[in-house]
Amino acid sequence: MAPPLRQPLFTSFTGEPSITRRSTIIIALFVVFAYLPAFLCHGEPTDLILSVSSADDLHSEEGVSAVFDSWLQLFPRDYESNKRERLKRLQIFSDNLQYVYKHNQRNASYRLGLNKYADLSNEEFKALYVGELPVSWSLRNDGIRRYYVSFEHVSDGEIPSSVDWRSKGSVTKVKDQGACGSCWAFSTTGAVEGINHITTGSLVSLSEQELVDCDTSLNMGCNGGLMVYAFQFIINNGGIDSEEHYRYRGHQGQCDSNKAGTHVVTIDGYEEIQPNDETSLLKAVAQQPVSVAVEAGGRDFQFYSGGIFTGGCGTDLDHAMLIVGYGSDAQIDYWIVKNSWGTNWGEKGYIRMQRGGGVKKMAAGLCGINMLASFPIKTSANPPDPSPSPPAARVKCDSTYCCPPANTCCCQFRIAKFCFVWGCCPLESAVCCDDHHHCCPSDFPICNVKASSCLQESGSSFSVPILNGTLAVRNDVVLS
Repeated sequence: MAPPLRQPLFTSFTGEPSITRRSTIIIALFVVFAYLPAFLCHGEPTDLILSVSSADDLHSEEGVSAVFDSWLQLFPRDYESNKRERLKRLQIFSDNLQYVYKHNQRNASYRLGLNKYADLSNEEFKALYVGELPVSWSLRNDGIRRYYVSFEHVSDGEIPSSVDWRSKGSVTKVKDQGACGSCWAFSTTGAVEGINHITTGSLVSLSEQELVDCDTSLNMGCNGGLMVYAFQFIINNGGIDSEEHYRYRGHQGQCDSNKAGTHVVTIDGYEEIQPNDETSLLKAVAQQPVSVAVEAGGRDFQFYSGGIFTGGCGTDLDHAMLIVGYGSDAQIDYWIVKNSWGTNWGEKGYIRMQRGGGVKKMAAGLCGINMLASFPIKTSANPPDPSPSPPAARVKCDSTYCCPPANTCCCQFRIAKFCFVWGCCPLESAVCCDDHHHCCPSDFPICNVKASSCLQESGSSFSVPILNGTLAVRNDVVLS
């Protein structure tokens, strides 16, 4: 997550044994072909498992650079225009490559891989995707009286040996929060999507963007939040809109009251599980997917690619996730946990995390997973299919020309202070590029037209695709 459920580099190759060009090519091919089956089957990268011929290869500038170039084919970055940034990222990548390689030489129950975060230091990764849970939140000094559920009425004998809500059709596809600290919103929608399917038989993907934009009395959009506050928002709001209607943008914007007033799915309440009570958590997951928080800022979590995760991590909660099942494998009990970092992390977006007494008898569970669990309650039917929302207002560029709703006007031809040709950027509050034909999101405001990308800051490696503008229309033209 990001603030608040926030807030040796490249070793010198001099003196190291070099490798032949043939060995360099073999390293790169090992990397690509180990990856290729997943890429072809799923349409996008799922993980990158290394297979190199020897540890010495990791200390060769030529060898590491070849692996880095192969990785860039899978996760493109704009480094050509900034050689200094490329060198910096290569240094970080080299350090991560060696860390991943060394881990995978151990006989561990889980594997690491060079995923999309492989050019980020762990400090950068934590700053972008996770952070500290403030003391005031962890103590929950919000004036809300807590009533914890313990499931004492459910005997241990009634708990199935394994559960996977994915196989029951109660889990939507893995989503990607991007560089917005909205993990709490994804955990919330996942839990509501699950109980809605269990209760009604209908699986509807719900709007995280509505929570990010509109649930702002206690939660803080891309700066963090808690699932129980989001459950309460949905209750107070009378429901939540679908993802299809109120789409995710990856940054906080103004609340769209028309869309927030569209109630596709409702809930009737929520329960919090007694902290550090794994048995009650297990009983809850046997009934439905459950929202949890974990410490996810560790390096092993950053590069997790498969197997049963056993650490290391602490209990400083910094990221929200969704437990969708549990099981056992090779005498290790585990949780099945859905993340919101896309399908090119972990096991196609999921992680299996060790559960039970094997975790040093920690009541908090591995990474604190037992500490902050909650789930929604649904007993009533959803409202009838909503009538179409009233059309949103056009964006006026001047007295003559306008753009469609949720666009930004960008002047394409200006003389002095007068704009003679207006264009439309298909995004709210966008930044218009100097070439007058492209634009960028406000949180990626640096236009790199040559690379067709938008950067967070000059020289940054974090980018999103640049957007093309279209011509504005006269105010009297009917928009389709």
